[in-house]
Amino acid sequence: MTSWFEAQSEKGDPTGFVVGIARGGKLAYLQATGFEDQDKKTPMRQDSIFRIGSMSKQITSVATMMLVDDGKLDLDAPVAQYLPELRDMQVVKKEPVTGDPILSDVAQNIFEPAKRAMTIRDLLRNTSGLVYASPDYADPGFENAAIHVLYGARAPFRRDKPIADFVASLGALPLLHQPGEVWEYAIGYDVLGRVIEVVSGQPFDQFLQSRLFAPLHMADSGFSVPQDKLARLVAVPGPQPQPPFANGDVGKPQTFFSGGGGIVSTVPDFLRFCQMLLNGGELGGVRILKPETVRLMTTNSLPPDMHLAGHEVGPAFGTGWGLGFAVRTNPDFSLIPGAVGSFNWQGSWGTFFSVDPVQKLILVMMMQRSEHSENGFYFNAIRRLPYTALKVPEAPVASGRGNAEDLAEYVGRYDFGGSTSSLDRQAFVADGNGWTGLESVVAEAGGLRVIKLVDAGPAAKAGVMAGDLIAAVGDSSIRGLTLEAAFRRISGPVNAAIKLKIFRQDQGNPIVVTFTRQAVPSHSVQLRIRVADGKLVVEATGGWSILDFDRGQPTPVVVRSKDEFQVESGDHTRIAFVRDATGKVDGAVLNPGPWEQRGVLAQ
Repeated sequence: MTSWFEAQSEKGDPTGFVVGIARGGKLAYLQATGFEDQDKKTPMRQDSIFRIGSMSKQITSVATMMLVDDGKLDLDAPVAQYLPELRDMQVVKKEPVTGDPILSDVAQNIFEPAKRAMTIRDLLRNTSGLVYASPDYADPGFENAAIHVLYGARAPFRRDKPIADFVASLGALPLLHQPGEVWEYAIGYDVLGRVIEVVSGQPFDQFLQSRLFAPLHMADSGFSVPQDKLARLVAVPGPQPQPPFANGDVGKPQTFFSGGGGIVSTVPDFLRFCQMLLNGGELGGVRILKPETVRLMTTNSLPPDMHLAGHEVGPAFGTGWGLGFAVRTNPDFSLIPGAVGSFNWQGSWGTFFSVDPVQKLILVMMMQRSEHSENGFYFNAIRRLPYTALKVPEAPVASGRGNAEDLAEYVGRYDFGGSTSSLDRQAFVADGNGWTGLESVVAEAGGLRVIKLVDAGPAAKAGVMAGDLIAAVGDSSIRGLTLEAAFRRISGPVNAAIKLKIFRQDQGNPIVVTFTRQAVPSHSVQLRIRVADGKLVVEATGGWSILDFDRGQPTPVVVRSKDEFQVESGDHTRIAFVRDATGKVDGAVLNPGPWEQRGVLAQ
């Protein structure tokens, strides 16, 4: 893991990393690589201070639920009970057939009354009907539509104004969705910061310091960095942070305390925060939350029929949303390796965390980047590399000798799908998640609008272009479908064909494009097996190492029993080969049993 992050730091992008891992309540790994300031060549430190962006939301969620535990805040009370300025909010009308919002005449007040008031629970689970502003929040998951532009114009993040002024400005704006009907990533956590102020009688920053940061010994967390700690603040290369990603210049005292994206912290501090959650709300004898409150927060709160507007939540991602956290819900597919019930989130400036309650595993990675779209490359590493290294229970070691002639039938490349975690069941040919190379799309009335493609991905090679409108998948129209419903049509097994009917702006007739879904290159776990010096040799060649098998390090295995081999050193990883009905080898299983990971022979 260290060598992987060092290799990225040597490329100079981003400035550097701090990675922390805790397992079973103990610190397992804490490593700083690269530079805190690339220009000044200041080395990264374990306690370097980062803008954590949207990982502020989880801190705000915990602060909110502390007041619920105190009996001072009602989770299902209308927000207007605490913030009267948000009473009687209006909602943008929707097209009766498609359900799409009528946005072209937002300035003409094409609104209707809310069916019910948005609640504190709605703010926590992103179902309030509020949205983020655009173009301030330039993410394909948030349409650059009239309502988002309106939010940016009339309710801007102003670091020279208090959060009360910001919330008051929202009262004159419409909601995009009826409260409780649509999940959309939104500014609700900034509203919660003001709720906390009103209920507690303290400024939000003081509440966090006295009730959360100080008790948990999160010594370097807050909305700004004191003068005596500025030397540890990580520099951001390129364009500097702007709201809502951060509160501007965090080297100065803040006026606007953004609960959605304005907090700074360190990896050691955030490890303590996560450990408190993993412990059921307690750390070092200090109780922050009730155990049942933590369970509620980290359990999916979204019903199956909830409409989802973009981002990394929903059936297409194997992930639900609790009260402030993304939660893994699907045992067969998820973007986050590990057990069902694992919870996580990330920050736009390059921070990520995940908590796996089954493995008792906490992962935290922090970096600082100005190009948010590339964060996934690094998030994939911290999601997968630690699971690659987890040791499984050993079986008794047995050894034997084979001969080259018998071993030849095992030679080939084996694909194990997209996860390095033995808790996943992402069989390579049955995971329903073949890769098309459509990096970002948005749902429109006529289908899916392509925003960005992966260079040299399957769709791009087949001729799909940014701006194309996908109207049908196969022979079935996707007009009027929600984003997640359309995703289900596009997904499918690796190596399965997919046909798209596309409308292009400069062409009158539709274009039909056919190509084959592929394994995600950066996600795929692959082993190459060959014979060398009379032994079977195994090497990881895909995106990630796995167990005893590393990239660039061929590892010999010895015969254990019929069709089963074992590494003699390390963690003694076992590999058993699977045969089809004709007796031909067509797959492999790592560590057969409850911890097994299955792969298929690809060539």
